[in-house]
Amino acid sequence: MNDLKIGVLGAGHLGKIHLKLLSETKGFEIVGFYDPDPEQVAVAKERFGIQAFDSVDDLIDAVDVVNVVTPTLSHFECASKAIRRSKHVFIEKPVTNTLEEAETLMKLAIEANVKVQIGHVERFNPAFIAGRPYLTKPMFIESHRLAQFNPRGTDVPVVMDLMIHDLDIILSIVNSDVKRISASGVAVVSSTPDIANARIEFANGCVANVTASRISLKNMRKTRIFQHDAYVTIDFLKKKTEVVRLDANSEPSSNDMYIELPDNKRRKINFEFPEIKETNAIQEELISFRKCIEENSQPEVTIQHGYNALQIAHQIVSKLHLGPDLISSTI
Repeated sequence: MNDLKIGVLGAGHLGKIHLKLLSETKGFEIVGFYDPDPEQVAVAKERFGIQAFDSVDDLIDAVDVVNVVTPTLSHFECASKAIRRSKHVFIEKPVTNTLEEAETLMKLAIEANVKVQIGHVERFNPAFIAGRPYLTKPMFIESHRLAQFNPRGTDVPVVMDLMIHDLDIILSIVNSDVKRISASGVAVVSSTPDIANARIEFANGCVANVTASRISLKNMRKTRIFQHDAYVTIDFLKKKTEVVRLDANSEPSSNDMYIELPDNKRRKINFEFPEIKETNAIQEELISFRKCIEENSQPEVTIQHGYNALQIAHQIVSKLHLGPDLISSTI
């Protein structure tokens, strides 16, 4: 298959990362980018030597694939334009601003017979990929995503900015419907909640306790998963995965760590450290998207997946006791 002609909408912080990685990724030919900000355009042109288009429409017409890395409010407009012109589309998370917009995109994508992938990048984090085979039936999940303060992204609640990453991960490993959600949050330095906690109860009995903060003194992106006979820790930031499992089929030696069970038997505890491949998660998700286009297969993260994470995020936001203006601007 020939290289796919791709264009990037948005040349901000994340857009520049996409431009850089696409220029280093086989199978894509970067035709150009569009951004309404002249300063961003000048920086991107100088840094990458890539053509800047004068409009969204001109860029869409010139490519096979459109990479939407614009502010969330414009995701639907940009993506729907591209889909209606039969272009494959990659959309950064969250998929859209509203659930209705996401539903419309699903219908448009089916009608146009194009591929659409959502940029929930933690699905491609090498630590998560290494830990995924060990996750059979999670029953309790503890997730912390803490970040030092950065003015970028403070126009939306921390749930939409940071927590949504973990919501997607949790939904991808818990095969059950959500039964109940409770949440609380506080706006400390911005006009929307800067720290939030949510408790998500699933129909199969699994419970997820999720915390996100953008006013922490240190960065942390760690998830702990508990299930029968196993405890898995995934550090998304440090790219480390640890697995602790109870070995019920072997007798421990004097050098092993073991526990005494109520049946008066000793069981060995296995500590495993899965090999972590050195990969760039954003580049890996772009490679995955190209592969699904080539093979005419389903994207790793579909619009439906993006919709599901957005739906839970909206339910959490609705429980944070925001004022009417803030609720309407985020839902």
